[in-house]
Amino acid sequence: MKYVVLGSSAAGINGARELRRLDPASEIVLISKDEAIYSRCILHHYLGGERNVEQLCFAEKDFDRRYRIQWMKGRACTGLDRKEKQVILENGERVGYDKLLIATGSHTYIPPVKNLREAKNVCGFRNLEDMERLKDVAANAKHIIVMGAGLVGLDCVTGFLELGVKSVLIDTAGWLLSKQLDERAAKAYEEAFAAEGVRQYYGVGVEEALLNEEGAIRAVRLTDGRELPCDYMVVTAGVRSNVEFLEGFGIELGKFGLLYDEFGRTNDEAIYGAGDVSGTSPIWPAAVKEGLVAAANMAGEKRKMTDFFASKSTMNFLGIPAMSLGNVNPQEGEGEVEIRETRDSYKKIVHKNGKIIGAVLLGDLAYGGILQQLIARRIDVTKVKKPVFDIDYSDFFHMKENFEFYYEE
Repeated sequence: MKYVVLGSSAAGINGARELRRLDPASEIVLISKDEAIYSRCILHHYLGGERNVEQLCFAEKDFDRRYRIQWMKGRACTGLDRKEKQVILENGERVGYDKLLIATGSHTYIPPVKNLREAKNVCGFRNLEDMERLKDVAANAKHIIVMGAGLVGLDCVTGFLELGVKSVLIDTAGWLLSKQLDERAAKAYEEAFAAEGVRQYYGVGVEEALLNEEGAIRAVRLTDGRELPCDYMVVTAGVRSNVEFLEGFGIELGKFGLLYDEFGRTNDEAIYGAGDVSGTSPIWPAAVKEGLVAAANMAGEKRKMTDFFASKSTMNFLGIPAMSLGNVNPQEGEGEVEIRETRDSYKKIVHKNGKIIGAVLLGDLAYGGILQQLIARRIDVTKVKKPVFDIDYSDFFHMKENFEFYYEE
């Protein structure tokens, strides 16, 4: 058996490891555009100078030798020959496979803002090349704008702060981290970033990039008419799955990216998918799990991607820890909200028909583990006659002789 894995991030690396564990004798080939293995989740530490490339690596130093993997670095895949079971590389080289795992992740999406895509002084925040460019930008630019106040945008702003650079943050949503936090929790971060000198604009977008004679952005015009000086822009507002190379080869693609089922299978029985390439699992733990599950099924061990809770984000910006689970901003009729707030913490739980469907924790994350279990297992909390914030493991879980918890209704 010959396995080929495309992509060297969370899904690809963990998928390759699992293939070797389950199939010690087969040939495994890893193909990646990147020449190094690194975590995109902590790229801001590289920008800020807290880590070097080696310290970004989440795999063993001798990864390819240890797992007997042929790693073809610095090579992009440009197409497939499904009939011959071959991937086609940008230099025309072809690599055959019996089973293929597509874990090519995603790339920065530059939105169709007037003049933005043509501008010279704009980049994303996705890879080491971006970080190298932004280190130079931080040393020379005076007016840096970060477009997008999601997790990646805040990573970017934080990386600049570590270099002593105060950037400007813009987002069309009403507050930062609008997918993860409610307005109250977000306010704690907004005040903390403001105290560090980060100017923030919410509820407005960039309408136009105003260019100078050299084709570089000199200012941006917001949707409310205001103009802000800008000599460099970092776009973190969106990503797109790396699936362009699959178009026209009969692999089924959806609105967001590659389509595959709970076993990782695409519409081609020899081809599997995992991670950001689907456009639906944007967090690291989900990508890792999908890589493991897809690899297991490729190797003949049936597993499903149903035993984990993917809608989770844990963050810690400027020393303020927070956790988001599920639906934290329900519309009317989508759930009931309960809040408990102290001087040092904020907790919000959203529940519907006795089941918790979302939660936000800020400052104190000690309750996070219990909440994850209650949400993932869809446990009916009305069975417990105590406030929802006071439920603990003893209310639902029992302990085995080996000290493992198990759930019993």
